[in-house]
Amino acid sequence: MPRAKVQNKSKSSKLGVVIVAAGSSQRMAGINKVFAPLGGKPLLAWSVDVCQEYGLIQQIVLVLNDKDLARGQELKEERSWSKVTLCPGGTRRQDSVKKGLGQIKGCDWVMIHDGARPFLTPEMIEEGLKAAKKTEAAVAAVPVKDTIKAAGDGRLIRETFPRDKLWAAQTPQMFSLDMITMAYENLAAEVTDDAAAVELLGYKVRLYMGDYRNIKVTTREDLALARIIAREWKQKN
Repeated sequence: MPRAKVQNKSKSSKLGVVIVAAGSSQRMAGINKVFAPLGGKPLLAWSVDVCQEYGLIQQIVLVLNDKDLARGQELKEERSWSKVTLCPGGTRRQDSVKKGLGQIKGCDWVMIHDGARPFLTPEMIEEGLKAAKKTEAAVAAVPVKDTIKAAGDGRLIRETFPRDKLWAAQTPQMFSLDMITMAYENLAAEVTDDAAAVELLGYKVRLYMGDYRNIKVTTREDLALARIIAREWKQKN
């Protein structure tokens, strides 16, 4: 697909946010992870609170599963999230992101973040926006610590990748609104993160340093680790 022109918005910093939290928590054995208690508040509230308080953020679209919308509205009112708009999600993550992007108004940049990653910081937002202004797309990531191998049939190793070239992508992921909207409008394949949608259009995506504590809660074990991180986080802050 040929690359389309994207308007340069490097001088503007109006930022919208899509927080994706519309999953079904299938691997949590009955726990709805985004509302699970974490350090005295629901897990979801950690990242939304940071975005609510960050000055450059104009709007937060919180994408939730249909069954969670009422609970999300209650949480919005309890925590006085004046920037938050609720949005029902789609079947896949990419469907939920596309729906959320359609709700962003009057912003030049958009940050997409997984609601299951509670340890978002203002510094990650600031560094992401700074990096995105160079290429219009930037992704928080960390260098992998393990050796990564590709396996074939019978779990036989086919290839071992050079570790110094490998990064584990996280969120937040930051884009010009024009670019990411175009990417999702033209998306025909299934992708597991937003940068992949942009890469399919032929655009360059810059990595910037994330945080090893910026974990995604997917299983009960992740939630247990998140509670340890939350205790340390609160002690330091």
